[in-house]
Amino acid sequence: MIINKKRKSFSKSSMGDRVFYTVNTVILGLLALIVLYPLYFIIIASFSEADAVLTGKVVFYPVDVTFAGYQKIIERMDVWKGYLNTIIYTVLTVIMALLVTIPAGWALSRKNLPGKKFWMIYFIIPMFFGGGLIPFYNVMSRLNLINTIWAIILPAVLSVWNLFMTKTFFETSIPSGLIEAANIDGAGHFQIFFQLVLPLSKAIIAVMALYYAVGQWNSYFNAMIFLQDESLYPLQLVLKEILIASESTVGGSGETILEQYRLANQLKYVSVIVSSIPVIMLYPFVQKYFAQGVMMGSLKE
Repeated sequence: MIINKKRKSFSKSSMGDRVFYTVNTVILGLLALIVLYPLYFIIIASFSEADAVLTGKVVFYPVDVTFAGYQKIIERMDVWKGYLNTIIYTVLTVIMALLVTIPAGWALSRKNLPGKKFWMIYFIIPMFFGGGLIPFYNVMSRLNLINTIWAIILPAVLSVWNLFMTKTFFETSIPSGLIEAANIDGAGHFQIFFQLVLPLSKAIIAVMALYYAVGQWNSYFNAMIFLQDESLYPLQLVLKEILIASESTVGGSGETILEQYRLANQLKYVSVIVSSIPVIMLYPFVQKYFAQGVMMGSLKE
């Protein structure tokens, strides 16, 4: 009797678990489909004939496969120049941002930091309140940074949100006993930071590098405001100019207008692919640190 009751209980439990996992799988599958299908559509649309995309024939697979859009993008030297500019901006931003964010986050995580409350308020205020575009432009102008690469790099060097995430990571991940032991052994502040803290902080360094790199790679607004020299344009701004030029219908005949519309529609999807490839290639190198760094930086208030 007892054995039969246990078997029935186990059977009911197993059935309930199977139903639970089945429902979860279906829901997660639908959510994944909702997220992934637009990305998949962009990929297949970039390889499809423009007319097929416009008439709604492209749904699950490419129609009339063509590489015309990629060919038009690759043939343009301004795209390659924009790629180079964006790589330079991104690399310099990441290096400078890490040099600022990691030490500043470590300093703010220390309880014995002189004036800690003042520095916290100092960083929090600009996080929620900004002076606006005109004062921002005036500051950049007074510093003679207009139409220079530093107008793109310097405003992106520090994100207060990233700074606080780094601070929380250090508070939750670096044991205070370890620091005290290093102090007892005679280690100074710089020695502790460079020889003890940084080797234990690969996760947050990788996450910050990815955050700053993606932010700078996708950025175009500051370039649009502060750059007049087209040779300094980042990739995103170059692609924007190409799309605007392709959509221009001034002085064109009916066939010309239709052809420009087809080209603009095709370039729209190709531009997304072209601009996303480097970031997609970067992610696998930091993926193993990503979840660890984000979670550790969110455990303590």
